[in-house]
Amino acid sequence: MGAESQFQVDHLVPDQVQELVRTIDRDEGALHVLVNDIWGATTMEWNKTAWESTLDIGLRTLRLAVDTHAITSHFAIPLLIRKPGGLVVEVTDGTDEYNATRYRVSFFYDLAKAAVNRMAFALAHELAPHNATAVSLTPGWLRSEAMLEAYRVTEANWRDATAVSPHFAISESPAYVGRAVAALSQDPNVARWNGKSLSSGQLAKIYGFTDIDGSQPDAWRYLIEVQDAGKPADVTGYR
Repeated sequence: MGAESQFQVDHLVPDQVQELVRTIDRDEGALHVLVNDIWGATTMEWNKTAWESTLDIGLRTLRLAVDTHAITSHFAIPLLIRKPGGLVVEVTDGTDEYNATRYRVSFFYDLAKAAVNRMAFALAHELAPHNATAVSLTPGWLRSEAMLEAYRVTEANWRDATAVSPHFAISESPAYVGRAVAALSQDPNVARWNGKSLSSGQLAKIYGFTDIDGSQPDAWRYLIEVQDAGKPADVTGYR
């Protein structure tokens, strides 16, 4: 397909995903890294219980978070395991440790993000006999386009958003988790992480990469030790 190729796919449509994988096989002959970073739940209901939520919206959230990953893995992994050393990265929100002890704002969001961590755990068991690795990976407080838009800032002046949300000081650019994926994919001993729940901040310390500003934000440790502990925003020692 080449680095410049574009292929528009709805990952809820199995035939489209299957055609994508066939194209990769035909053009490249191999798949070495699969990053399942599919979401797309632009309509969300926060702070609502399972019974207060609009059922259609909640179930759509699960389909976008879970079905898309399962469909893609179903078709892509047979190509990935054709050669040893393949890597599957399931991108989610929250480490296993954090999600196991925290309520993630709503029933459906909580379930969706925990499910992705579990998918990586299950895939790790299934991939190990094929000399392949699966991990879950979470960014920290991500400065996505949607988040920047919500705070009415840009990447250039994102710190202005701390006036509204002081803990946003720990946030990170999308490049940070991208560099985490790159580091994993280049690690000849990546199998040591098989089945593990990882974060961008954790891997930055191990592999030595930084965010685009040269810092190493460790968001999940910060959230536990500072934000969730009710302390004033202070990123000293956390980025």
